[in-house]
Amino acid sequence: MALKQQFTQRQDLRLSPQQIQLMKLLQIPAAELEQRIQQEIEENPALEQGDDQADESLDQQEQDGDEEAFDFSDYFDDDTPDYKTQVNNQSKDDEQRVVPLSGEQSFQDRLIEQLQLNDLSEDEQIIAEVIVGNLDESGYLNRSLEALVDDLAFHYNVIVDEFTIEGVLYQIQELDPAGVGARTLQECLVLQERRRQDGGEVKKLALRILKDCFDYFTKKHYDKITAKLKIDEDQLKEAIDEILKLNPKPGGSAKSNEKVVQQIIPDFILTETDGILELTLNSRNAPDLKLSKEYEVLLRSYSEGAKTSKGDKQALTFVRHKLDSAKWFIDAIKQRQETLLFTMSAILDYQQAFFLTGDNAKLKPMILKDIAERVQMDISTISRVANSKYIQTNHGVYSLKHFFSESLSTDSGEEVSTREVKQILLDAVDKEDKRTPLPDEKLMEILNEKGYNIARRTIAKYREQLNIPVARLRKEL
Repeated sequence: MALKQQFTQRQDLRLSPQQIQLMKLLQIPAAELEQRIQQEIEENPALEQGDDQADESLDQQEQDGDEEAFDFSDYFDDDTPDYKTQVNNQSKDDEQRVVPLSGEQSFQDRLIEQLQLNDLSEDEQIIAEVIVGNLDESGYLNRSLEALVDDLAFHYNVIVDEFTIEGVLYQIQELDPAGVGARTLQECLVLQERRRQDGGEVKKLALRILKDCFDYFTKKHYDKITAKLKIDEDQLKEAIDEILKLNPKPGGSAKSNEKVVQQIIPDFILTETDGILELTLNSRNAPDLKLSKEYEVLLRSYSEGAKTSKGDKQALTFVRHKLDSAKWFIDAIKQRQETLLFTMSAILDYQQAFFLTGDNAKLKPMILKDIAERVQMDISTISRVANSKYIQTNHGVYSLKHFFSESLSTDSGEEVSTREVKQILLDAVDKEDKRTPLPDEKLMEILNEKGYNIARRTIAKYREQLNIPVARLRKEL
């Protein structure tokens, strides 16, 4: 087959570096913007923080010898050849020592320390370390004993059977925290309940439920438990309260005690005075950036001077590149501010009734397309603005995504926000009798009586979005 050459013409949409930079800046919230700006300032000495005199031209600047304050010899060397050089004073046989960083001790490390007190043989110690190494973050052993037999044979040359491994596993299950080394949730809870010091008859009944009625317990079939164990409801309640004190994730017990507090920094601040709303950007979203005067003077100096040496040419290219990069970044920050304010103003206008009252029932159905059409921007741009952004109002701090929702028709033909429907659903579940929780069919009837045309499967979908369990799992004694 002969090779042929031919010309083809096609049209591609390619984003400029400035557009890519703007899209990335639009997506990050105020909390991360400050860090991003500091990173840019550290990487580009032509960018500084402070008031920007944008209207001042290079011709109006005084040349006061500032160029002497910057030494380009740190960046260029006339004696350096064009090809790159590198130095490696290490042999490939040299041992590279890395100083480990100290960190928090894991629960696996604590288990290994406790095992030192057990009278284990050399093989049992290896088996114990392999078992501990295979525990997940919750403290469970999810690998089968058969798989561990293979691991020990292939990787450690330790030939044992499952019975021997299980014997070592039982010793690990006696360590702290209680419940660690369990293979199932049922085994984990039984191990913990056995270790509890007090409890008396309640403890015995809790163990019977965990051992003999665990399936009924997880599905909240309380009537079947009382019938099988021949106990009354008060006894069952005491036993269940005892079980609920246990920790289903013993391996993560240390981490669970540490509450992670995430600080939310609002990107917008909305104030309301006598029914008049005023929207402003958080100061972190509107930093003062300027070009380095030193670099501007240097650019003029090298542009007007004779560029005879290679170092001068490299210096001119370096300064020009850094200044261009700084200008692009400043323009991107300004464009980010304008886009944020423009978009949030459109959301404010669309949802004005909510911002004046703070009532979720006042939220109108709104999707990204609605705002994109108002501001004449692409939907992806609106999505980036709404991503991880927050607004502080007189009624609280809200995520921008809170204001976006689909619509639902009422009997009168009115379009309402699905958020309004979800709020009614939440209220109905909060007020229900927990002894006989409302099934999805009953929740559907409640909403239909209020004039909302909604099907049972839609109720189930909204319930799942709100992390509300099915009626059976909401049952309480």
